[in-house]
Amino acid sequence: MPNILIRSVDILTLDDRGTVLTDADIAVSGGRIAAVGRAPSDFRPDETVDGRGKVATPGFFNAHTHAPMTLVRGWAEDLPLDRWFNEKIWVAESALEEEDVRWGAYLAAAEMIRSGTVGFADHYFWMDRVAEVVEEAGLKATLAWCVFGLGADQEIGGTTLARTVEFVRRWQGAADGRIRTVLGPHSPYVCSPEFLAQVAATAAELGVGCHIHAAESQAQVEASLARHGATPIGHLARLGILDRPAIVAHAIYVGPGDSETLAEKRATVVQCPNCHMKLGMGTTRVPDLLAAGVNVALGTDGTASNNNLDMLEEARLAALAQKHDRRDPEVLAGDLPLRLATQAGARAMGFADSGVIAAGRPADLVLWDFNRPHLRPRHNLVANLLHAARAGDVTDVMVDGRWLLRGGELQTLDEERILWEAERRAFRMVGSELKQVRAYRL
Repeated sequence: MPNILIRSVDILTLDDRGTVLTDADIAVSGGRIAAVGRAPSDFRPDETVDGRGKVATPGFFNAHTHAPMTLVRGWAEDLPLDRWFNEKIWVAESALEEEDVRWGAYLAAAEMIRSGTVGFADHYFWMDRVAEVVEEAGLKATLAWCVFGLGADQEIGGTTLARTVEFVRRWQGAADGRIRTVLGPHSPYVCSPEFLAQVAATAAELGVGCHIHAAESQAQVEASLARHGATPIGHLARLGILDRPAIVAHAIYVGPGDSETLAEKRATVVQCPNCHMKLGMGTTRVPDLLAAGVNVALGTDGTASNNNLDMLEEARLAALAQKHDRRDPEVLAGDLPLRLATQAGARAMGFADSGVIAAGRPADLVLWDFNRPHLRPRHNLVANLLHAARAGDVTDVMVDGRWLLRGGELQTLDEERILWEAERRAFRMVGSELKQVRAYRL
């Protein structure tokens, strides 16, 4: 790996003290940050980057998404959750092919890199194809092959739990440690208790966690109480799904004791504010979860419900949603939303060293061009980034000391081919004979 010196850049370290440095250097060596502030006099860079007018931040970690669903961006609009699933998403996915997953993931990877994301937690089908894209793109990822446990005729590609176990073993630690794998049961409202217990036992045997959706609506909570005598979170805990650190997507409706359970089990709750607003789902009670000691991260969900993969937008909306709902401008203040979008997601995904700019940490960095009218004057760099910057202000992205985006140009992906192939496959998919293979019912 080359030695890289970024000179005279302003830095949002996102460390525990909220340190902001101006006109500082970042020295990168061996894929890690060698120094922050001033480069050592004996540091010999192979490449020197002029950071004047730019701001460096840790890269974003998208803690819950469905990358290949870029192919159905804009396909399911202005619908409640049940109709969104039953009339659009699960119907369109009946025509999904394995190569669609590859090209949808390519499109997502290009979008994520361009908007400053360095890692993502994905939950979808035919995940070998997603893993191959991650390896080529240079991103970090924690990958879960989604399984419903309803029988092969209702599974995409006829997958089984055994097949997902093979995937976990095949890709764990691949791409020089940039790929991690977990199990991906869909949700407690689709998966039977017996199947979830089997997944939990398998996760324990493999030594991995789970990535699952839960507590997305009050109706789900009421159905769980009626059927299982426990909230969705309590139900998952009782079955052992939370025995190893899990990623729990959404968790908007957590009942009495649920926050404490999530904290005790070291689970991560992922708020997806854009998706939650768009589908009218509600707002995850982030301040309460944080107060209980729960790791809360941010995600985009898939582009079918968002409709983008812009983590800066998620951080902004996370802050605004809490301030609005609680009528309290002091909630989720300062750089906290940015830390939820970086280090909290990295922690959830098993990349706990990332998400902070400090010596010894992985060189997962983003450079933003602050020579823009909407980013001046620079009274407060954190506020400017969180509330005024745009994904298009990203100029450079680095993962483990390797450039994925340099001067606004993708370094690892063929963007022109991706755009053409993804568009072609998206229209083939929704233009096919579609059918409903399963139903969202409570």
